[in-house]
Amino acid sequence: MEFNDVIHGHRSIREYEDREVSQELLDQILDAGIRASSSGNMQSYSIVVTKDKELKQKLYSAHMEQSMVVDAPILLTFCADFNRMRKWLSLNDAPVHFDNFMSFMIGTIDATLAAQNCALAAENAGLGICYMGSTLANCDQIGELLKLPPNVVPVIGYSLGYPAENPAKRDRLPKHGIVHYDQYRDYSHEDIQGIYKEREEKGWKRYMDIPKLKEMTEHLGLKNLAQIYTIAKYTKESHHEFSQTVLNYLESQNFMNNE
Repeated sequence: MEFNDVIHGHRSIREYEDREVSQELLDQILDAGIRASSSGNMQSYSIVVTKDKELKQKLYSAHMEQSMVVDAPILLTFCADFNRMRKWLSLNDAPVHFDNFMSFMIGTIDATLAAQNCALAAENAGLGICYMGSTLANCDQIGELLKLPPNVVPVIGYSLGYPAENPAKRDRLPKHGIVHYDQYRDYSHEDIQGIYKEREEKGWKRYMDIPKLKEMTEHLGLKNLAQIYTIAKYTKESHHEFSQTVLNYLESQNFMNNE
């Protein structure tokens, strides 16, 4: 595929063919991830490949019962990982730290870059993916199931396989609403209305066209897309709960040392 076709053709795939991904192709995808940029070339991430059906069934609950967890042949979980490097430092009589929040952020950025490289390589080969925010939201449950040691935290995950659907591309906010030159230029009310106009129309239509989503919207008495985001999908209460889960897990995984 042409590179621009890969970039602009992205869709989240939730339905997959009952077809295995060859190890050769999987290796090509993983090699693309490993070539991603990383801070100081430390590569402070690890990639967990999950194929085992029994383990995927256990992960199904941790991933908020999303069907692609069990339907896709592969799950990829990208972890911020300073466990490996800390052991290397210890073996070389070097100071052993990287056990703080900044280190977690470095590992998260490294994992994100690797994840997107893998995603592009997969889509270029005709495979589909679907990112799952549940990876970070339920990092404690997923970390336990994947037997992650201290200084390793799952931050990004997605399903991977051959698509069994061809969903329409989702809209994106216009470039002028996202890109700032030289310095950040804050938005007026008029700017916001213009930037989100298409999103509000297409997003609302999508909810009204899917019976289950329409029923939920009507049941909650929601009147616009902004209310869907903050009352139905991403509530303040849920974000507070997930935030505490992440903070607690970072503490237990030795990423919150301030000494």
